Amino acid sequence: MLGQVVISGLLAGALYAMVALGLGLIFGVMRVLNVSHGPLLMLGAYTTFWLFQWLGLNPYLSLLVSMPLLFLVGMALQRLFVRRVVDAPELSSLLLTFGVSIAIVNLAQLAFTADLRSVEYLTGSFVWGPFAFSKSRVIACAFAIVITTGAFLFLRRTRLGKAVRAVSQSREVAQVCGIDVGRIHMLAFGIGSALAAAGGSLVAVMVAIQPEMGQVYTFKSFLVIVLGGAGNYPGALLGGLLLGLIEQLSSLFLTTQVNEAVAYILLVLVLLVRPTGLLKGRA
Repeated sequence: MLGQVVISGLLAGALYAMVALGLGLIFGVMRVLNVSHGPLLMLGAYTTFWLFQWLGLNPYLSLLVSMPLLFLVGMALQRLFVRRVVDAPELSSLLLTFGVSIAIVNLAQLAFTADLRSVEYLTGSFVWGPFAFSKSRVIACAFAIVITTGAFLFLRRTRLGKAVRAVSQSREVAQVCGIDVGRIHMLAFGIGSALAAAGGSLVAVMVAIQPEMGQVYTFKSFLVIVLGGAGNYPGALLGGLLLGLIEQLSSLFLTTQVNEAVAYILLVLVLLVRPTGLLKGRA
């Protein structure tokens, strides 16, 4: 039982890490608190649902549509709204993206209604010895690992990725070196939105979809980057895995009602004991 819970926690944690990496990237590069991250995830989920409903497209292949689409949406949001609060106090970005979040959720309710929808594509479990794991969660974990690895390789190995990290470390020095900071900001917000969309597409096969589904993922993403250290990209991976493990382990010993409060308690404890996160600093 304990072994299955631990593996289930790691499966969930990989998905949390991928979604949180997008939020951490936006915060690390622009120092913007993006509360609209969850609603962007919700748009990714609806993109997968409608492609599956109308065209019968494999939900996992819909990543090839949802990620580029939300990448463009993210760049448009950064260009139209977010760039205006990049140098403002962080509370300004919080209020702005909160307003964007409300607008996205309400537009989704008008367009899609508040009815619960689902992508009934993959059911059943993989059985490995005494363990049984949901097929949708295992496949979502595999895609999350591939996408997260791709994002890390992009940031570490490519010229453009190194420019993103340079802006994250020191905007002024990067600008002196000839990097177009405004372009990098727009790119970072687009990548963060694409990672949120990937999370939405993968989640769509596992849970019911509705316009307010993204709020919980916004909170969990903030918790992950607090755990790992704000602006620390490997820390986002560690924080996501830890959150998944803690959630699954607590569900083994606690009631459902108490288990829902574990993430909030964990956030308070981390802020009190180690506010810089487990891996402080930027990386």
